[in-house]
Amino acid sequence: MADAPRARKLAKRIGQIVASALEHEVKDPRLARVTITDVKLTGDLHDATVFYTVLGDKVDAAPDLQGVASALESAKGVLRSLVGQGTGVRFTPTLAFVTDTVPDEAKRIDDLLARAQAADAEVARLANGAKPAGDPDPYRAPREDDDEE
Repeated sequence: MADAPRARKLAKRIGQIVASALEHEVKDPRLARVTITDVKLTGDLHDATVFYTVLGDKVDAAPDLQGVASALESAKGVLRSLVGQGTGVRFTPTLAFVTDTVPDEAKRIDDLLARAQAADAEVARLANGAKPAGDPDPYRAPREDDDEE
């Protein structure tokens, strides 16, 4: 079991190596818009999960996620070799690539918050100038005694 600071440092270094390799070493055009967002290592430092996102451009609204996944799978051996050379650890971790869903979830939450804000604005617009139904003071006042002794 490796200590947590070492695992974090190695994970960060693996992310840097993979990102640099995707930019400079691997010549697959499907990987041109891939961004490495995070790397998680197991406690024994033998398995690394690399999270990535695919940025779309204005012309292509939906990037080819299947093509990117297959390109990463085919480049896995080269990337693992580069990670082994760049880290200098005894055992080079295996690499598993997983699509990062955080940006999609953040966009979904932003859309939900915008809808809630619009609904609140509509309620505030309807409530402006509204009068309560029924008595203005719906609570019973204590009975006052009129007879004095």
